Amino acid sequence: MDRLHEMEVFAAVADAGGFAKAGRRLGISPPAVTRAVSALEARLGTRLLNRTTRNVSLTDAGLRYLDTAKRLLAEIDAAEHSALGEAALPAGHLAVTASVTFGRWVVAPIVSEFLRGHPRVTASLLLLDRVVNLVEEGIEVAVRIGQLPDSSLVARRVGEVQRVLVASPDYLANHGEPRSPGDLKRHAIIEMRGLMPSREWRFLDGPTAVHVAVQPRFEVNDALAAIDAAEAGDGITAALSYMVAQKIAEGRLAPVLMRHAPPPAPVQLVHTQSRLVAPKVRAFVDFTAPRLTEQLRRLPPIPAHPRANGGGPPGRPSRPPPRRRSTSRQPGAARTPRPARP
Repeated sequence: MDRLHEMEVFAAVADAGGFAKAGRRLGISPPAVTRAVSALEARLGTRLLNRTTRNVSLTDAGLRYLDTAKRLLAEIDAAEHSALGEAALPAGHLAVTASVTFGRWVVAPIVSEFLRGHPRVTASLLLLDRVVNLVEEGIEVAVRIGQLPDSSLVARRVGEVQRVLVASPDYLANHGEPRSPGDLKRHAIIEMRGLMPSREWRFLDGPTAVHVAVQPRFEVNDALAAIDAAEAGDGITAALSYMVAQKIAEGRLAPVLMRHAPPPAPVQLVHTQSRLVAPKVRAFVDFTAPRLTEQLRRLPPIPAHPRANGGGPPGRPSRPPPRRRSTSRQPGAARTPRPARP
């Protein structure tokens, strides 16, 4: 029992980032927290925490031990719930993370809806445009866009998004449309640092990868600010399809260089591996996956050509294509539709 208590106290200190906070969370005094962690370190024969007057951080040994400790604590909790016949009743605090824009658009409303149907669960949602280490930061479920570098995570694919370059129709009318990635050197570039952190942008020319060094005229660390600047006619920016699909459908933005776009990136729900997944985690993943899939499926498709959506400059109706007369068509016969231009 002492070993389990020590493990629980250590995990609380790591999550809270301090002894006093961990004590308040567990309902024990700070000296009791200190004694439990010291006893654990003495028994293991290694230091798990670096202590200063202001903060606490994990040593390398502490990082490794925390991963195992959290898995064991979660499995014990799930085993107790199962023994009590409560495996199907999610309870406790759930920590979720997602990127800022995707989280605001779809994840936050889903978390709120989930909580309304599960009164025994509380939740925190961390919106960050960086990859979060689930174990180190005490996160149980993450919504991630892109390939997973960590094979130890359990992933459930819910859809995919496309990286797309966009500009306003007015900007393209005034400056011309880039026909190849190299043409971007002659255009005003708006860079969103989180999406395109390197100034070498990657494209495809058939099966060949093409890298183009760009010099941004405007840099910003918020995707919506970059998109607003592009819509205002200030240049070309990179975005993910869910961010701009509606604006493209409305003719407020136009995609460029779609023939050179990289493959779509998967959208996945991920959590750490465990033989016994906590009921709250299992319930949230099962609840969220179909809703994310449906939201992504509802997005308007991105046309392959900037004028394929029929949009002209904002506020100006696009002209219909001229009709071609055919002397061979009989009066009243159906007109054969012209094929779309590539």
